[in-house]
Amino acid sequence: MLPHLRRGSKNSSRVLGPRALNRALLARQLLLRRWKLPAAKAIERLIGMQAQAPNAPYVGLWTRLERFRHEELARLITDRRAVRIALMRGTVHLVTAGDCLSLRPLLQPVFDRDLRANTNHAPALRAMDISALAAAGRALVEAHPRTMAELRVLLQKRWPRRDAASLAYGVRDLLPLVQVPPRGIWGVGGLPRLTTAEAWLGRPLAPQPSPDEMVLRYLAAFGPATVRDIHTWSGLNLGEIVERLRPRLRSFRDERGAELFDLPNGPRPDPHTSAPPRFLPEYDNVLLSHADRSRIVADEYRARLMTVNGQIVGTVLVDGFVRATWKIKRHRCTATLTVTPFKRLAKKDAASVTEEGVRLLTFTAGDAQARDVRLTPPGQ
Repeated sequence: MLPHLRRGSKNSSRVLGPRALNRALLARQLLLRRWKLPAAKAIERLIGMQAQAPNAPYVGLWTRLERFRHEELARLITDRRAVRIALMRGTVHLVTAGDCLSLRPLLQPVFDRDLRANTNHAPALRAMDISALAAAGRALVEAHPRTMAELRVLLQKRWPRRDAASLAYGVRDLLPLVQVPPRGIWGVGGLPRLTTAEAWLGRPLAPQPSPDEMVLRYLAAFGPATVRDIHTWSGLNLGEIVERLRPRLRSFRDERGAELFDLPNGPRPDPHTSAPPRFLPEYDNVLLSHADRSRIVADEYRARLMTVNGQIVGTVLVDGFVRATWKIKRHRCTATLTVTPFKRLAKKDAASVTEEGVRLLTFTAGDAQARDVRLTPPGQ
């Protein structure tokens, strides 16, 4: 799963600029070319895919893999080989079953912290028998997968003086809850229904998962990276783990002087390596997994990636960096992909983005009788 690590690798004071970090990130994120990989292997290599938007992983895999089809991921989910579960940063991710069982216990401190500090729900759960809440929640969701609304009603029957939403939210923090299909199946709607990972997968959580392995896998998928980057991705303070791993890692500096860590044999392509246009789905982890995101999006454009209600929109990479946002609208028998650049694109880039947009529309709206790609004037 990981490249071979040589112990005692020599450190380096080499400075890596934004383009060098960009090309390293694109190579590890399968974005410099489309790969011939099974979807499960790609999901594992990426250490999961952010999945708040149910269809986002489908677009994320399409943009990374050759000949990817919706059915491949749908089968992984229905066959219980991949699951949707809250993990890194407490957000919903699509991961393989094995990664679900190993990553969720490592990330429990993220949920413990939320249980104590969440301003909306923590006050209502104070002075409560948390173990009793966890046991009651487990019995309910393992008897039958439940929506959060159903959990609220059933839990308040036992604790009528407690806030119902906070009780259900507490169960979400206390237990490894997976969203069962049809949630996450392309073209199928419906609210998330939850049960425990153990009940759904028929296996227990890993008893002794390795935080060292998690850090090494992060670097394989997102490096070179700082300790702050690893914290941003995971929600955990892992500085001690990085220090323990230091003899097995290479060290660099970014242009601001921050120390970067990497696997000795991690891919670091030439900064001038060509990068084709790529359409990224909402919430793609390539945008969310570093404290300093200038390797993928300029600071001046970051605000444009978020809607007024805090959602991360679909984005377009041009020459490896986020240069535009995208959205698809359906009206009757027509599907229209609108691309909004931050600045005017060069003619060649506009043509390449349009060609890739046609392919995206074919994948996402192949049933539409008419499909259209529109590049709007910058900033509109």
